[in-house]
Amino acid sequence: MLNDKRICVIGAGAIGGVVSAMLARQGYPVQLVTKHHDLAARISDQGIQILGVCGNFTQTIPSVARAEQLEGKFEYVLIATKANALAQVAKEILSFIHEESRVVSMQNGICEDILANIVGEQRTVGCVVGWGGTMHEPGKVEMTSGGEFVIGNWKRMQDMPLEELAAILNAVVPVRITNDILPELYSKMIINACITTLGVICGLHLGEMLAMKKARNLFIAIIREAIEVARAMELRVAPGAAGKLDYYKFLAPGFLSNLRRHVTIRVIGLKYRKLKSSSLQSLKRGRKTEVNNYNGYIARKGKEFNVAAPVNEQLTQMVSEIENGLRPITPENFKEIKDPSL
Repeated sequence: MLNDKRICVIGAGAIGGVVSAMLARQGYPVQLVTKHHDLAARISDQGIQILGVCGNFTQTIPSVARAEQLEGKFEYVLIATKANALAQVAKEILSFIHEESRVVSMQNGICEDILANIVGEQRTVGCVVGWGGTMHEPGKVEMTSGGEFVIGNWKRMQDMPLEELAAILNAVVPVRITNDILPELYSKMIINACITTLGVICGLHLGEMLAMKKARNLFIAIIREAIEVARAMELRVAPGAAGKLDYYKFLAPGFLSNLRRHVTIRVIGLKYRKLKSSSLQSLKRGRKTEVNNYNGYIARKGKEFNVAAPVNEQLTQMVSEIENGLRPITPENFKEIKDPSL
């Protein structure tokens, strides 16, 4: 029986809040780690408010502020914090997992190697969150769009615990299992490297940003460098944007190919025109972005495999300057980024 599997969700933001509430609503024994004492008490006693495409409801969840306050062992630990908190969180939950436990990275970017180094490869599960969410305020979160989870063991074939996990997460959104999670993670990372990072640079909504030719050129350059790095890694990247964006076809040469790329990007901008960068929202809350797990990852792997990734390097540096108060957020930043391929 799946509802006897103890589940711990770490992080009460958009993803962790929605996941923990929907699992608890289905009767799963969930415990939530929130980081804040007042919030933990409120969610335990009064509940977390959920809005959006999953329905509007309030769900109480047993919650604690810190992992050290947990008790017993958990079969599944779902880490839904920012990527830069993953290593510390993974160390904190070691006392609360057993040999057959599975620890799931729900971060954006590719963090599974970090997690595996702490909890072990046999316990590590990668997860692509293919649906949208936002936190309006602590204790009030919204699922802004539907979608799916894609899960896979890190560097291992699927097994019974992975199938159990899929059945559990199916209470939130449909789940797809893969035997090779890295191409899926890399695909989602490219989307974040384009949309999330460029959004931080300029501060605009996606529709406004992608109406600018310079932004579209950078979008193309990020993808081109990312795919060149993937080729060097001998990695075939899965299609992005819920399977609708085949990066290889997108970059294919041919008559009017560049026009086609710009039209594709404009369509994305029109469809999601009101979207604002999640990293931009993090900055406004005084937090660091996850650029080192997006463009920074591409740049680092480029150096490792001797593939130039100058646009991703410049973007990583520029976001770091913004984080440290050394650069304003403005569309004028786009003019400073040099793309040697143009």
